[in-house]
Amino acid sequence: MGVSFKDVAGMHEAKLEVREFVDYLKSPERFLQLGAKVPKGALLLGPPGCGKTLLAKAVATEAQVPFLAMAGAEFVEVIGGLGAARVRSLFKEARARAPCIVYIDEIDAVGKKRSTTMSGFSNTEEEQTLNQLLVEMDGMGTTDHVIVLASTNRADILDGALMRPGRLDRHVFIDLPTLQERREIFEQHLKSLKLTQSSTFYSQRLAELTPGFSGADIANICNEAALHAAREGHTSVHTLNFEYAVERVLAGTAKKSKILSK
Repeated sequence: MGVSFKDVAGMHEAKLEVREFVDYLKSPERFLQLGAKVPKGALLLGPPGCGKTLLAKAVATEAQVPFLAMAGAEFVEVIGGLGAARVRSLFKEARARAPCIVYIDEIDAVGKKRSTTMSGFSNTEEEQTLNQLLVEMDGMGTTDHVIVLASTNRADILDGALMRPGRLDRHVFIDLPTLQERREIFEQHLKSLKLTQSSTFYSQRLAELTPGFSGADIANICNEAALHAAREGHTSVHTLNFEYAVERVLAGTAKKSKILSK
């Protein structure tokens, strides 16, 4: 069972943006009869652990289309020309299975700005791979129904040709969750734990205790609390375990053996 939009807590604005891709993949004729060109792709930006990959998975599940995922680093090889060949075969498979979503995680591994100097230090293999990716993305006609989603937390180093409209048209920024979103994320993760009280009893307080935490940090807190409860031999997870978990994630483990000298 895949991840659906209701499993993705928070991210209200980002979900609205990507829902358009889902609508298009489900009923493209609505857009095409008005003469609209469908966006070719979206770049999901934002700090690590905020759910970029999770959102891409949710788009594929909701649209009920094949989802081809690759990491940017998988394209870059020592052997010359292999990266470009991988890009070609990926898009060839995507066209054969269209409508389809191609997801490239950590695209900064392959999409770095091309060097402007003519010295021999530039990594030509990476540049060839990027050139092939640019050609594939713009060479795709609208009839292909292949949508490219890419994620990165380093948008500043990406090549300008990759970011232009017609390739990655949409830039969806997924920021650290707000108080309201943190509460929703906590409730999502608390569902799977055996709690002393209801999940709503803990979620508001925990959300207030964790400003600036990402979704991954929140999942970590819930896990640490459950581990602590198990270690202490409790039958269910309660407030003390959550307080310990927040402290552990914020400040590290308590050092019991290190005592300051007089």
